[in-house]
Amino acid sequence: MRMIFLHTVVFLWILCGVSAQYRNIALQGRATQSTIINDQRYGFLGAAVNAIDGNQDPEAFHGSCSHTHYHLSPWWRVDLLKPYKIAYITITNRNDYSSRINGAEILIGDSLSDNGNHNPRCALITSIPSGATQTFYCHGMAGRYVNIIIRGKTEYLTLCEVQIWTADSD
Repeated sequence: MRMIFLHTVVFLWILCGVSAQYRNIALQGRATQSTIINDQRYGFLGAAVNAIDGNQDPEAFHGSCSHTHYHLSPWWRVDLLKPYKIAYITITNRNDYSSRINGAEILIGDSLSDNGNHNPRCALITSIPSGATQTFYCHGMAGRYVNIIIRGKTEYLTLCEVQIWTADSD
């Protein structure tokens, strides 16, 4: 009897659409970063919005990656325009100089203190292989702003795609 009841509950749960439908809310956000590189040698502009354009191309010189100048504690931020519960974040790294993202922190919160760089940490990026996409689980951390910062290190910050996934509805 208990087994039949369990199967019925699972079937009704699925039938009623209780299962989460995740969506990438980064696409609707507004991105900014600490500095922007304008590399005339290669003819690309590393605008912050490039990291949320829906294009996961890991070649930085194709113009679909964000890219800061080389400076202390470079950061990138997306304003999701309202708070969401973040299930997970995927980040696509560039296919060359891939170690530059090592040690970056992913932060989520509602504060813009120090450009949002004091919000709680979701994850630490130890490394992402060249051209790869890696997932970081945030387990429902809530916030309007998602920051990525390489704190305390002089470095470039390049992000070829940042996807922010939620089950929240609008």
